[in-house]
Amino acid sequence: MSAPLNEPPSSEPPSSEPPTSGPGRRLVHMCTKDEWVAAQRDGQRIPAGFATDGFVHLSTPEQVHLPANRLFAGRRDLVLLHLDPDLLGADVRWEPGSPSDPPSMRFPHLYGALPTDSVIEVADYQPDATGVFAPLE
Repeated sequence: MSAPLNEPPSSEPPSSEPPTSGPGRRLVHMCTKDEWVAAQRDGQRIPAGFATDGFVHLSTPEQVHLPANRLFAGRRDLVLLHLDPDLLGADVRWEPGSPSDPPSMRFPHLYGALPTDSVIEVADYQPDATGVFAPLE
């Protein structure tokens, strides 16, 4: 089943992010190694903030370092789940992130649980020696 990707409303500035559908496009979700193990057991990932936020925070590979540094600076137990957007099974909406992000930047938010079947690669995500996460190459 394909996940519909909704564009931001026309009153919003256009997204500075590339489309997430089509060959080679990926989204990523950051979590701890233990959270990934639990998700594999459960068949889905429902982050602790889901009940409050109503969505799962995602990023593009090009922007994931921004929330990583804002929320997880120095952590060494993180993994990046590389996702196939066509396998998410719920709406993905592009919405503003933090006020410190560029005004035109939009982050993908998944309005449903993250199915483990949508994960196509898992990679350790480590900061540098100073605790800073670099942009992915």
